[in-house]
Amino acid sequence: MADKLPFKLNNPDLFKTQALIGGEWVDSKSGKKFDVYDPGNGKVWAQAPDCTADDTDTAVKAAHEAFQTFKKTNPKTRAQCLLKWDQLIRDNRDDLAQIVTYETGKPLAESQGELEYALGFTWWFAGEAERVQGTVQTPSAPNRRVFTVKQPIGVAVALVPWNFPIAMILRKAGAALAAGCTMIVKPSPETPFSVLSLAYLAQQAGFAKGVFSVLPTSLDNTPSLSESLCRHPLVKKVTFTGSTRVGKLVAKICSDGLKKCTLELGGNCPFLVFDDADLEQAATQLMALKWRHAGQACITANRVYVQKGVYSKFTEILSEKTKQLKIGHGSKEGITLGPVTTDRSLDKAEAQVADAQKQGGKVVLGGNKLHGKEGYEGYFFEPTIITGAKEGMLIAKEETFAPVMALFEFESEDEAVRLANDTSMGLASYFFTKNVDRTWRLLENLEAGMIGMNTGNASAAETPFGGIKESGYGKESGKDVAIQEYMITKTGTLTLSDHY
Repeated sequence: MADKLPFKLNNPDLFKTQALIGGEWVDSKSGKKFDVYDPGNGKVWAQAPDCTADDTDTAVKAAHEAFQTFKKTNPKTRAQCLLKWDQLIRDNRDDLAQIVTYETGKPLAESQGELEYALGFTWWFAGEAERVQGTVQTPSAPNRRVFTVKQPIGVAVALVPWNFPIAMILRKAGAALAAGCTMIVKPSPETPFSVLSLAYLAQQAGFAKGVFSVLPTSLDNTPSLSESLCRHPLVKKVTFTGSTRVGKLVAKICSDGLKKCTLELGGNCPFLVFDDADLEQAATQLMALKWRHAGQACITANRVYVQKGVYSKFTEILSEKTKQLKIGHGSKEGITLGPVTTDRSLDKAEAQVADAQKQGGKVVLGGNKLHGKEGYEGYFFEPTIITGAKEGMLIAKEETFAPVMALFEFESEDEAVRLANDTSMGLASYFFTKNVDRTWRLLENLEAGMIGMNTGNASAAETPFGGIKESGYGKESGKDVAIQEYMITKTGTLTLSDHY
C-alpha cells in the first residue's frame, strides 16, 4: 500500500492498513474498510480497516492477558521501552509528519511541531515510570503501621480526536504504559494511520503483544465500537479527548461500571488583552495560538477580549500579521495555514460569520469559504477577523474550531473577568498585562484549569493539562498527577506485637 501513497516514505514498513489486536496485524472481523480523505484536496488517499463492536472482545481479552505480565514488569524495563519508542519516533519523524499532514491538513511545519511537542511525553513518562511511590505512617492506634502502595489499574481505553493524533496518543499512552497499564486506542476516523504507525514502532521498541492495540473505525461505527469498549467488564479506565457533548455520553456509559475516567473536553477559551499589555507580544502569541491547525485546537483562543483603549491598535496589528499567512495544501513549502480537517467545520464557520454579521459584527478580514474556488479543492476557509463582537453571538457561545476570530471590547478588569467566565467551559484562559497585582488577581479569578499569563500555548509534558466545569476532569501530563490517573491506591494496615 505504501507504494501507492501520494508521498514517499523513507520507511515504507511504517504505513499500516490493518488493526493491531493482541500484537497481530489483522483486518476487522467485518472485513470492511473505510475511506480516509486528504483535507487539502477532498480526495480519498487510503483505506483503513473498519473495526466494529465485534472486534472488542478479542482486543480487550488480549490486552487483559498482556496486563497480567506487564503489570509486574520492572518499572526500569517499562522506562527503557518508552525511551526506545521515543527514539524510534524521532528516527521516523519525517515520515510521521507526512502522514499527519495528509490526515489532518495541517502544514508540514506544524506536523513537525506536533511531533516535537508529542515526544516530550514519551521522554517525560519514561522518567515517571520509576518514580511511583507509596507511603508509610504511624497511625493513632498503637502497634500499627499503615502503608499505601500504587498499582496499575488495568486495561485502559483511549478515545482520541483527529486534531493532534500523535500528541494525544503519546500523552495518554505514555502515562498508561509508564504506570503498567495496557492500552487500546480507538483513533478518530480521520487519522487512523499515524496512530497505527505509532503502534508499529511500539512493537519495535519491545512492548509485548497486547500491551498496545489500535482499533480504527469509520464515523458510522465509532459510537457502537466506543460504547462496547467502555462497557467491557475487563476495561478499568477510559480516557477521552473531544467535545463536551460526547464526553458526557462517555461519562454516563462508564458510570454503569464505575470506571475511572479522564475527560479532556471543549474549550471556548477567552484571551484578554489589557491597555498596559505589550501588544506585539500579545498579537504574536495569539497568532500562534489561534491560527495553528486552522483554529482546530481545544485550547485555542475562542473569544478575544481587548480593552477599549487599545482595541483599534490591536486589531490593526493582528490584521497585518494575519494577512501574511499563506494558505494551501499542507505538504507545500511555505504554507502557514492549511484547511480545516472536515467539511463539517466549513458549515459551522460560515454559520458563525453570518450570525455575527447579522448581529452587527464587522468582518475586517476574510469571512469566506475558499473550498470549491479555483486552486482550493480542499476544505479551506479564509482566516477571518470580526470586530464589534457581542455576547449573544454564536461565536461567543460555541467552540469555533475554524480560522475565525472575533474581537470583543471591554472597559474594566471586572467586566473582562465576568465575560471570560460567562461560559460552561473552563479549559484554558489567557491574559496579557504588565500589572503584577492584576496578574495575581486574574490567576485566581479566571475560571479555567490552565491560565496563560502573558503566554499563549503553554501545553508541555511537565505541565498538568486539564480543565474544570464542563471542560472535564482529570489531568494529563505533569509530575505525579498524570500517571496517577492510571493507578489505584491500596492501603495495608499491619498490627505489630511488642512495639509502639
